[in-house]
Amino acid sequence: MPTDPTDSSDPAPTLSIRTRLYCGEDIAMGPGKVALLEAIAREGSISAAGRALGMSYRRTWMLVDTMNRCWVTPLVETAAGGTQGGGARLTDLGQTVAAHYRDLEARIAAAAEGAAWDSLRAAMLPRPKPSQKG
Repeated sequence: MPTDPTDSSDPAPTLSIRTRLYCGEDIAMGPGKVALLEAIAREGSISAAGRALGMSYRRTWMLVDTMNRCWVTPLVETAAGGTQGGGARLTDLGQTVAAHYRDLEARIAAAAEGAAWDSLRAAMLPRPKPSQKG
């Protein structure tokens, strides 16, 4: 038996906004990239940051390469391995970009609250009708 799309036991409609900054066709910064920057800062290594986030070694390095090519100076610096070991750290710009991106996300989320969203949510069903004819 089809379910009633106006059934109040269904969850309320939700709003999801993904903030992405583009450099040409490439995503210069987004949710995954800022999480990677934060993991690099925490782990001190690009590969360790990737492991902590469940990313492949190749994917992690590709994301860092894209970020480093999209900003006026690189966001991540690396040090070659050796007796002291290798590693990576965020540059001053990398730290600034991560902090400003998180601030922008918070401001966008706050802007998405209020009368406009309340009005849209009130007019929206919790799930689609089975058919446009119904």
